[in-house]
Amino acid sequence: MKKNTVVTLAAMKARGEKISQLTCYDYSTARLMDAAGINMILVGDSLGMTMQGYQDTLPVTMEEMIMYGRSVARACENAFVVLDMPFMSYQISVDQALENAGRMMKEAYVNGVKLEGGKEVYAQIQAITSAGIPVVSHIGMTPQSCNAFGGFKVQGKGEDSARRVLEDALAVQEAGAFAVTLECVPQKLAALITKKLDIITIGIGAGSCCDAQVLVYQDMLGASGDSVPKFVRRFANIGQIMKDAFSSYDREVKAGTFPAVEESYVKSDCSDEFLAQLDREY
Repeated sequence: MKKNTVVTLAAMKARGEKISQLTCYDYSTARLMDAAGINMILVGDSLGMTMQGYQDTLPVTMEEMIMYGRSVARACENAFVVLDMPFMSYQISVDQALENAGRMMKEAYVNGVKLEGGKEVYAQIQAITSAGIPVVSHIGMTPQSCNAFGGFKVQGKGEDSARRVLEDALAVQEAGAFAVTLECVPQKLAALITKKLDIITIGIGAGSCCDAQVLVYQDMLGASGDSVPKFVRRFANIGQIMKDAFSSYDREVKAGTFPAVEESYVKSDCSDEFLAQLDREY
């Protein structure tokens, strides 16, 4: 396998080949995804929910994103690693956005950054891409704006909303983003946006017409609980397998059947007499 880059990914879109992306937050899992042939890995600020237990992504900091991103990037020989810019790390000013994007590239050594928003972050995307940093935009249902939306709700259902989402997509392309994530957008609108854009569209709850698909990996493995969004397909029930393994371990430890003799270091250079002497001395 060859390293996925902005050039190879664009070529896949041009050939009509679908692109795979998953979220990831740790070295061990990233190694498995990379070996499996996943094209893109997103170190999402979704880690605030999946790894830290928050109700949304807002509390996640730059330092946390860099730490998680660095762990994932070290594992990936082939996957293109994108790191989310967390809430309020790019909204204040263009200079702030550029500085923080630069920090992520230097300190986490990822391949690109992602930020939420359309027309309102045009200048930030333009500045970041002008500095040679690949940008993925994120429009539609943008989780960092969950309070403004009144929750995690589908965007683009009405005519005015659909027009706004399309205009946002065209704006981020013009600003220089090489890809745009469409989250919780009706599939016909996502298909229209994909048709209109030259850049890669990444769908999550946006139907099958997008150039790429992304899922939160805990969701697709059944490791995130019973409540998952409509657009999630569980490709395995690893969560139940893990619970069963943890329960088996607990039972065997408490029953005294783990560790067995074959799982213990039996050989010793110390004689039984010496150990008995130590017992008497101490």
